[in-house]
Amino acid sequence: MGTEVKKEVEPLPKDVFDPLLIESKTAATVVLMLSSPEEEVLAKACDALYKFASKGDENKVTLLGLGAVEHLYKLISHEDPIVRRNAIMVFGIMASNHDVKKLLRELDVTNSLISQLAPEEDVVIHEFATLCLAHMAVEYTTKVQIFEQGGLEPLIRLLGSPDPDVKKNSVECIYLLVQDFQSRAAVRALNVIPPLLELLKSEYPVIQLLALKTLEVISKDRETRIILGENKGLDCLLKILETNEFSDLHVEALAVLGNCLEDVHTLQLIQQTGGLKKLLSFVGVSAVPDIQKNAAKAITKAAYDSENRKILNEEEVEKCLINLLEIDNDGIKIAASQAISAMCENLASKRAFGLQGIPQLVQLLSSDNEEVKEAAVTALANLTAASPSNASAVAEAEGIEPLVNTLNTQRDGAIANAATVLTNLAMQEPFRINIQSRGVMSALAEPLRSTNSQVQSKAAFAVAAFGCDADARTELRNAGGLQPLVELLHSKNEEVRRNVCWAVMVCASDELTAVELCRLGALDILEEINLSTGRKNNFSEAALQKLLDNNLSQKYSQMGYLSPSNIITDGFYDYGQIKRGVKFLSLEELSMQKLTDRRAIIFINAKSQEDVLALEEKAQDSSYEQSILSPSIPRKSSREKAGKGKGKKEEEKMKEVTQIVSKVQDEINLENSHWLPPPDFILLDYINDASKAILPLTTTREQVVALAQFVADKMGGPIERDKLHDFSWELHISEIEFELKCNVVPIGKIKKGTFYHRALLFKVIADRTGIGCSLVRGEYNRAWNEVKLVDDSPQGIAGLLLPPQEYIVDLMFEPGFLMKQGSAEADQYKHI
Repeated sequence: MGTEVKKEVEPLPKDVFDPLLIESKTAATVVLMLSSPEEEVLAKACDALYKFASKGDENKVTLLGLGAVEHLYKLISHEDPIVRRNAIMVFGIMASNHDVKKLLRELDVTNSLISQLAPEEDVVIHEFATLCLAHMAVEYTTKVQIFEQGGLEPLIRLLGSPDPDVKKNSVECIYLLVQDFQSRAAVRALNVIPPLLELLKSEYPVIQLLALKTLEVISKDRETRIILGENKGLDCLLKILETNEFSDLHVEALAVLGNCLEDVHTLQLIQQTGGLKKLLSFVGVSAVPDIQKNAAKAITKAAYDSENRKILNEEEVEKCLINLLEIDNDGIKIAASQAISAMCENLASKRAFGLQGIPQLVQLLSSDNEEVKEAAVTALANLTAASPSNASAVAEAEGIEPLVNTLNTQRDGAIANAATVLTNLAMQEPFRINIQSRGVMSALAEPLRSTNSQVQSKAAFAVAAFGCDADARTELRNAGGLQPLVELLHSKNEEVRRNVCWAVMVCASDELTAVELCRLGALDILEEINLSTGRKNNFSEAALQKLLDNNLSQKYSQMGYLSPSNIITDGFYDYGQIKRGVKFLSLEELSMQKLTDRRAIIFINAKSQEDVLALEEKAQDSSYEQSILSPSIPRKSSREKAGKGKGKKEEEKMKEVTQIVSKVQDEINLENSHWLPPPDFILLDYINDASKAILPLTTTREQVVALAQFVADKMGGPIERDKLHDFSWELHISEIEFELKCNVVPIGKIKKGTFYHRALLFKVIADRTGIGCSLVRGEYNRAWNEVKLVDDSPQGIAGLLLPPQEYIVDLMFEPGFLMKQGSAEADQYKHI
């Protein structure tokens, strides 16, 4: 294979003329002879130039420089057959040179050459005309010329020439021409298949090879594949594969068959004749890497069709592909993995690979070849999609660690699919915990910084899958993964944006992460996204709500509303109404600022004595530093705090607590730990006292009234409406700020509070005693609480349970008075 067909050209009779021996110094003289009017001289000169040009490329260049090509061009249409023949012979041999080809294109020689392919012309003319065309057809412009000038028809006719050189040159030229789709359609119409199949029987391997290569190109078109099947071409191809003597043709024959396998009809035909089973068997026993690789590629092409996948599954193609994974050749492993990916669309195949192929694919994740790794992890991504059993098989094959490692690989496809597989495994809690223990969130931080949208999307999706675990969120926070996640909210890719919004929503499930996400600008971006009808999605709206619900200080500052489900806990602070675009400062940042004339920031931190003592122990633990990443600190549930007994009031006990607080603060300073807000023991007493007074009451209405009166009592008592302007609460707050040398004020310090102080204290105590109420900010320092109550004596049909009514709670003028929402007194209270 690969050797050219050679044939001696019939020598000129010696009685005609003696051959000239041309040296380079006399070449110019012979070129001048091409202008002779005598046919005998012309024939003799052409023959001499042919021999001279055959000696090497340098001689061809010499003749080109002497202008031989232009003279020869005139002679290829000469009326004398011997002159014409010899001139074309020189053209054929010289056309292999690049510069000669360029000049031949400029001379538009193709039309003249095609005219020499007529049946009546001499076989030598056919040979060298086709040779010249084959040399020139390498260039696209010449392909177009040959096609437009009708060169295909005579070339196809010459496939049946008795001369092997003509066959070889013609089929090579056709092979080059059909690289263009127009020529592929044309040769099909000119019935090229039968002569090409006939060439497969040639005794010359180079002709067989060129015929197969041509068939491979044209069989990419479905119509051609149908004609190939009708002409029993599939049988010819299978016979080649079954014949060991044709082993050097097996790769190309398999490539043609691979194209044919794409059609359901053709595949069924091969299956019915037993050819498919033979083909798979042949691949299994072959030791030629290219054959095995091409077979896997053919299966991949065929598997794009659902009916084909069914047929391949019936022939147990899975066993063949699994065996190919075991072969020590990276190209074969890649092709087999890609075929497995394609076959996974068939559920039966997916189950079969789950039983046998997954361990082999997992092993390939440790390959040094990045392309092998990518192909294997892509197959695993398809295998584990919506398949818990296959996900289990990956875990059982110890695939979790190499999958996490693959997140740090070089290829984007490998990273994206590794994230997909890990996400598929995370659907099962034991695997999710296992994966989380191996640092998956730290590994995902870098893929989130990728510029590849597919990697971004899959990494964000994985974050959403693992972010339901609190430790995972902490790990992502510590690994710096939140910043690239927030930046991806700007993505113009809809899928990326949706998955990132989902991830943000999941990660915002705890206050520490929610506060950090807000600090990084997630809230502003999400608000901007939700203003756009084209960019917002269900997850963007949910993410915004989740961020706010777990960062109540910012929610109240921006939205001016906290719902009954928004439970105020320690670390909350009322920053006041904030304008859009203004940075929301943390409580720590605010506490470090010098005293200004700005509105006081009221904060909540009802730490008990036990909590303070616990903080002292935690401050000495190095891991504690990792657990505090925001101004707020870990706290016990509101129910636990509500149940605590009232703190001791004795002066001695208060001194002891003060000493403890001082000691803890000193320890924190020494450790250079994060800032912690001071505890508000007065607020703790309020909560304990209110709990004792309110919880025994039997109805919610009684509890609301009692709590309102309690709050008013602690905040300066009831105020007469016409003397509200005389209630000097601003001076009182300023005195506290001056005393603390800070704008940050604990709510327990306030003894003369206006609407928004009282409403906040009411909400804080209500949340810890189980009374559902909302907190609403109004204008001009107004704020109020809304509660829903069922009327004690419902009117109407006996036994009918009426829906609860919404009331505004008076905390200023008649503490405990309940004003129905929408009533005149409620509107007056809100100063509407």
